[in-house]
Amino acid sequence: MLRIRLQRRGKRGYATYRVVVADGHAPIKGRFIEDIGSYNPHTSTFSVDTEAVKNWMSKGVQPSDTVYNLLITNKIITGEKKALFTPKPKQAEPAPAK
Repeated sequence: MLRIRLQRRGKRGYATYRVVVADGHAPIKGRFIEDIGSYNPHTSTFSVDTEAVKNWMSKGVQPSDTVYNLLITNKIITGEKKALFTPKPKQAEPAPAK
């Protein structure tokens, strides 16, 4: 199954990402089919080829959760964001013994 996902680039401590179409079972840093954009989390720069994204999604390619949220934030697709990290429920501390 093909996926639109992020591929890490950059140097240690300063990651940048390429937005690629790749096989979902392939290694993260492995081969990809098409490079369709980039994302820099330090400057919040997200640039993709919107026509390529829509073309691949019309063929049934699913974006990863992070890419899906970035596409919604940048108004390339519509929908609700997916909750990526759910906070753990706080455990009530037992009452101190008197």
